Amino acid sequence: MEIKVIGEGCEKCDKLYENTCQAVSELGLKADIVKVEDLMDIVRLGVLTTPSVMLDGKLIISGRVPKVKDIVKLLS
Repeated sequence: MEIKVIGEGCEKCDKLYENTCQAVSELGLKADIVKVEDLMDIVRLGVLTTPSVMLDGKLIISGRVPKVKDIVKLLS
């Protein structure tokens, strides 16, 4: 499982990364969690709104910072 947390390093992006890591930990999943902060990489992924999360290449969160429990639901 590959999870990409996408954003240019703002507070919201960092919070989404933290929440995603915590959700993965709570679920006991084996996942590669990658922060994508380079603008060109973000554009290549086709992401228009940050912060965002991609799960195995599919955009599952865009333009918001959900709580850990909400991310747990999305990953379950």
